[in-house]
Amino acid sequence: MHVTLKTIAEEAGVSITTVSRALAGYGDVNEQTRRRIIEIAERLGYQPNLAARHLRSKRTYTIGMVIPRTAHYSDPFFMELVAGVGKQASEHGYDLLLSAQMQGEEELSAYRRMVAGGRVDGMIVARVLWQDPRIAYLRQVYHPFVAFGRTEDPAHPYIDVDGAEGMYQLVAHLVEYGHERIALIQSPRELAFTADRCGGYRRGLEAFDLPYREEYVIQGNLTRHSGRLAAEKLLALPTPPSAIIACNDLMALGASEAVHARGLRVGRDVAIAGFDDIPEATTATPPLTTVRQPIYGIGHRLVDMLVRLMQHEEVDNTQVLLQPELVIRASSGTPPTR
Repeated sequence: MHVTLKTIAEEAGVSITTVSRALAGYGDVNEQTRRRIIEIAERLGYQPNLAARHLRSKRTYTIGMVIPRTAHYSDPFFMELVAGVGKQASEHGYDLLLSAQMQGEEELSAYRRMVAGGRVDGMIVARVLWQDPRIAYLRQVYHPFVAFGRTEDPAHPYIDVDGAEGMYQLVAHLVEYGHERIALIQSPRELAFTADRCGGYRRGLEAFDLPYREEYVIQGNLTRHSGRLAAEKLLALPTPPSAIIACNDLMALGASEAVHARGLRVGRDVAIAGFDDIPEATTATPPLTTVRQPIYGIGHRLVDMLVRLMQHEEVDNTQVLLQPELVIRASSGTPPTR
C-alpha cells in the first residue's frame, strides 16, 4: 500500500495540513498530536517525497555540523553531543549532515560548502574559538546557527556552561580535602572556554590564599595522551603537586595513567579531577571527580533553539548559560580527619 499524507491524516483523525506541518517540525502543532502523527507515519512506513518537499519549501530539512579540528570522531564528548543533536533533529523532522574533521582553512571551507551550496537550513557550531571565523562567516551570510559556547562576539546565539564557576568549585573541593599544591592541565589557548576555565582556577587559588605557580600549569590538547605527558612533567617537579585538575576528562584520565605508572595511587597520593563527565568518568579506576555538563541534553537544546530560529519563531532567550554540577568521586580522595 502506498502511504500518503491523506492515509496518515485519516488514521490520526486530523487534516492533511496538520499532518504535513507536524512532519515538517512546525511548532504550531500540539505536541501530543505531533508525536501521534509521527508514530503512525513510522508504523505505516511513510516515505515523504523529499525532492518535491524541498522544491515547494525551498528548505532542505537538514542541519549541518562539522567535527572541528580540535576533536576526533572517537572523542566521547563529541559522540555524546552528536547523539543528542541527531536524536533531537530527527524529532523535529530534520536530518543531520555531519562532516569529517577538518584542519585550518578546510574547516571553514566545509561550512561554505554546506551553507553556500544550499545543503543545510542551519548549523550547529561546537567547540568555538574565542575569535571564531566560522561564526563570523555565518553572521556575514545571515545563515541560522547556534553555538555550543561563547566567543568575543556577544551577539550570537549560544548555549554554554559556566566553566569558570565549575573550575572554582573543583579548586574549593580540593582545598577542602586538604590540598594546597593544585596544578592545572589547560586546554588549547585558542578555544573560547580555555580562558573561562583557567580564570576559574586562578580565582579559586586567590580565594583560598594559594599562590599561582607557573610550573603548575601545563598545556594540553584535550587528548588522553597529552594529559599523561603533562602529568608526567608535573610529577617530575622537585615539589610536585598533590592534586591535578584537567580542563577536560580525557586529559584527566591520561593524568591518572601517569600517576599509576609512577607507582602512586590516584585519590591517595595524588588527587585527579576533570571537566565534562563523559561516560568513562564513572568507569575509570578510580572513578573520576569532575564537573558535569549535560552534553547530550545540550545537544537537544541546541537543536530546539536552532529550529525555532530557522522557522523565524520568537525565542525567549538565545544566550543560555547553564550552571555546572560538581560530581565528587574517588579520584579526589577523602577529606582529612578533623
